[in-house]
Amino acid sequence: MVRVLVIGDTHIPDRANDIPRALKEVIDSSMPWDAVVFTGDLTSESILKWIRSLSNRVYVVRGNMDYLPLPKTAIFEVEKCTIGVHHGDGFYPRGDVVRLTKIAHSLGVSVLISGHTHADFVKVGSTGKELLINPGSLTGVWGGGGGSYMPSFVVLEITRETIYITTYRAEGVYLKKSVHRATRTSNGGWTAEKLA
Repeated sequence: MVRVLVIGDTHIPDRANDIPRALKEVIDSSMPWDAVVFTGDLTSESILKWIRSLSNRVYVVRGNMDYLPLPKTAIFEVEKCTIGVHHGDGFYPRGDVVRLTKIAHSLGVSVLISGHTHADFVKVGSTGKELLINPGSLTGVWGGGGGSYMPSFVVLEITRETIYITTYRAEGVYLKKSVHRATRTSNGGWTAEKLA
C-alpha cells in the first residue's frame, strides 16, 4: 500500500498566516509519506520548502494565484494507477465534473486530483472512468467561488484495485475524519462509496 498526502490552496501569507496546528500535527506525525501532492495556490516559497520536507516524491502544480515557476500539470503512477494533478482553474463553475473529466481524459489519467474550489470532494467523473479528488484548502481560506471555510486535507491509501480516501477536516475545535473507498470496476472505471 502506498500512502499519499494531498494538500492545496494554502494562500499563505496572502489569506492565511499559517496552517492550523491540529492539521499540521497530523501531517507531521504521519511522516514519512510515500508521496505528497499539492494542488496549487501555495503563494509562498516557505510552504514549498515545507512540502518538500515531507517526502522525497513531491508533485506540486501552479495555481492561478502562484508566481513561482511551477508546472501546470503533473502525472505520476502508483500501484499501476495513473494519477494527474491540475489546479482546476480556467472554467466555471469551480469543480465542474464534466470539465474535470475532460482534463483527466486529456492527461490520460484515471485519477485526477484538483484544487481551486476550497471545498473537499470525492466524485466519479462524468464518464464513470475517472476518479476526481479535491483536498479542499489546507488553511480553510475564502476562495473566489466560496469554499467550505473549513481547513482540510486528504490521505490516499492506494493498492492495485482500491483507493481509500480519508479526508481530515477542522470543524471549529473538532478534527473530523471521513473515509471513502474507490474501487476499480470490471470495465476500467471507478465506483466510490462513503464508509464513514
